[in-house]
Amino acid sequence: MELPVLQVSGAETGRKVSLNTEIFGTEPNDHAIYLDVKQHMANKRQGTHKSKERNEVSGTTKKLKRQKGTGGARAGSMKSPLFVGGGRVFGPRPRDYSFKLNKKLKRVARISALSYKAKNDNIRILEDFNLESPKTKQYAEIMKSLSLGGIKTLVVVSEANKNLYLSSRNLEKNKVVTAAELNTYDILNASNLVLTEISLPIIENNLLK
Repeated sequence: MELPVLQVSGAETGRKVSLNTEIFGTEPNDHAIYLDVKQHMANKRQGTHKSKERNEVSGTTKKLKRQKGTGGARAGSMKSPLFVGGGRVFGPRPRDYSFKLNKKLKRVARISALSYKAKNDNIRILEDFNLESPKTKQYAEIMKSLSLGGIKTLVVVSEANKNLYLSSRNLEKNKVVTAAELNTYDILNASNLVLTEISLPIIENNLLK
């Protein structure tokens, strides 16, 4: 599969790149994608939820009323879950939601996500570019020239670029990541992928090693 290399103005450079079929042309594995996205979302959970149980609630331990003869149920403590302000039964406790996935499975998931994007014609190749200073307006104009204005877009660059990151972070539907940081969730969460020409060899090296 060949794609034209575009300039930041949206015009074609006249060059074309061939996408590796082992990455962009495989049969997607939906279950691998599901597991990888599930792990990504689970790892983002703080797990700091907590509610007090009856042994943790502050209050008197005095017996509320005599055991028998009141015509009502027995009650021994205000900390009982049956009373307002009492402890909660089986409430949430702090826990770690993260779980392990094999590297090979995560690699299959990323390849599957990239294959879906290639299959749906949602990948664009952009020549390597840089901004002299953080300018959100300039970055937005580049996206507009690529017909991606207002569309959820993931831009993949070869290495960390502070100016690009600062220029894109105020745009809700845009995100810039390095090729080394590329993950299944970000690929699927974006409607379109913009890969810089120089990032392609890094992606191939990471996924085929």
